[in-house]
Amino acid sequence: MAPPLLLLLLASGAAACPLPCVCQNLSESLSTLCAHRGLLFVPPNVDRRTVELRLADNFIQALGPPDFRNMTGLVDLTLSRNAITRIGARAFGDLESLRSLHLDGNRLVELGTGSLRGPINLQHLILSGNQLGRIAPGAFDDFLDSLEDLDLSYNNLRQVPWAGIGAMPALHTLNLDHNLIDALPPGAFAQLSQLSRLDLTSNRLATLAPDPLFSRGRDAEASPAPLVLSFSGNPLHCNCELLWLRRLARPDDLETCASPPGLAGRYFWAVPEGEFSCEPPLIARHTQRLWVLEGQRATLRCRALGDPVPTMHWVGPDDRLVGNSSRARAFPNGTLEIGVTGSGDAGGYTCIATNPAGEATAHVELRVLALPHGGNSSTEGGRPGPSDIAASARTAAEGEGTLESEPAVQVTEVTATSGLVSWGPGRPADPVWMFQIQYNSSEDETLIYRIVPASSHHFLLKHLVPGADYDLCLLALSPAAGPSDLTATRLLGCAHFSTLPATPLCHALQAHVLGGTLTVAVGGVLVAALLVFTVALLVRGRGAGNGRLPLKLSHVQSQTNGGPSPTPKVHPPRSPPPRPQRSCSLDLGDTGGCYGYARRLGGAWARRSHSVHGGLLTAGCRGVGGSAERLEESVV
Repeated sequence: MAPPLLLLLLASGAAACPLPCVCQNLSESLSTLCAHRGLLFVPPNVDRRTVELRLADNFIQALGPPDFRNMTGLVDLTLSRNAITRIGARAFGDLESLRSLHLDGNRLVELGTGSLRGPINLQHLILSGNQLGRIAPGAFDDFLDSLEDLDLSYNNLRQVPWAGIGAMPALHTLNLDHNLIDALPPGAFAQLSQLSRLDLTSNRLATLAPDPLFSRGRDAEASPAPLVLSFSGNPLHCNCELLWLRRLARPDDLETCASPPGLAGRYFWAVPEGEFSCEPPLIARHTQRLWVLEGQRATLRCRALGDPVPTMHWVGPDDRLVGNSSRARAFPNGTLEIGVTGSGDAGGYTCIATNPAGEATAHVELRVLALPHGGNSSTEGGRPGPSDIAASARTAAEGEGTLESEPAVQVTEVTATSGLVSWGPGRPADPVWMFQIQYNSSEDETLIYRIVPASSHHFLLKHLVPGADYDLCLLALSPAAGPSDLTATRLLGCAHFSTLPATPLCHALQAHVLGGTLTVAVGGVLVAALLVFTVALLVRGRGAGNGRLPLKLSHVQSQTNGGPSPTPKVHPPRSPPPRPQRSCSLDLGDTGGCYGYARRLGGAWARRSHSVHGGLLTAGCRGVGGSAERLEESVV
């Protein structure tokens, strides 16, 4: 029975170590070495008693709870340089004895709240060389008291869980270099009394807030744990905000200033303290006064210059700081926006710009013009809603209003995108400060306001929606009787109109293109016909010149050497052979006589015959039906 039992024990021991891995049993600890094995996942048959597990340089892509289940004795886990993109919730939930976790060189994009839950005694967490862009605020909560080394370098982090990091009392080393961090919250490291190394190299920090932690690096002998601080490679703005850091006197570092222009490129520790200066705020431009109708949005603007960039605040008419609420919103650039104004929002507002060098203020006056309130208003306090004017327009359009039969407000010359609003002068006894036009469409219930001077009685509405129904009302605004009185408003009338449907531009374009094409085609045909006609004339003329009729000479006297002239022999008359008749139509004139080209041709041949033989015979027009003139010449 001994040999079978031995074989069984050997088989069980062999099954405990994964095939591609190497297992080492050193005293009471078991190490499973699976690096460089081409693994695509964590081997499922790893001995649960393993103390050290090395899975570096493989191709593992995801981690889940079954991978490390019941491995309560695991102390060192190395997963470096894999292709891990996702860590499931509580994937390390059973690793209560884990001290070191290496996840560097992977492809992690984010860490959720439950990604690192479980290792409550973790001391070293290495997450460098990933693609982390977000870390959940509670990702490190399970090992805040035990963590000593945190490496988040070479990632894409703009923010880190500062609250969690600031609550790690045992933290010795914090590497945040080569990220995208552009600001540090004040006091982020105040509680890290054991921190000995802080690396902020190559981030986007322009300034550093004062922190007691940095003063510990000033005197290495007096400090129990001197701090090694590195922040080179940041675009430091060397002004008065960094004067506290300059006074730490660390001449061994090579940090440089990026701005202002006068200090750019100079070594930070070589710049005299007197050159770390700031510029007090200066209000460059702001809204001086603004008039809006009740219920309308009000936007107050204030812009300030200074070094560093001033912080903007607004103080309301009640001398209270205006903060963000459901009705108002203050933007960092100095803009204050009140969504729906009421009579209580009117008054003086103060814009305050502050920075470490000083403070600047500007006054803005906001005036809210009250709208006419109906007695049956259903809104709280009798304040009309934003669609009350539109409702009045619909009522007037349906004939339920109290206006006269002749409409006081008319909309004419309506096109697809415009319409002309006209109204009468009204009652001369009532002074008018300005007119207010309010309208909205069936496509959008948002009211649109237009202010018109009191001297005008026409207004052209533009940029309307084609094929939409519009409700429009006209109000007359009268000046207040006293300083404390509200502006009086009077409804002059309402109108309803519809814009024309939009005309597709492609039809007009097609008509233009078609007309132009037809014009070019007809012109081309005419030109081609004219060219063909001209060529035909030229060809016919040349044919007529080359095929001229033979000339016949008669009654020609021969010249002798002084002898008597011989008696000419009389030949009996012969009728000429029939010749083809030529038309005189080339002249395009009268076809009854031989004119034009035929006459000129005959004259030329007659002159030539006279010069050669000394005799010019008469030529006449012969032939029936308008035949051409012929010139005959007989041979001696």
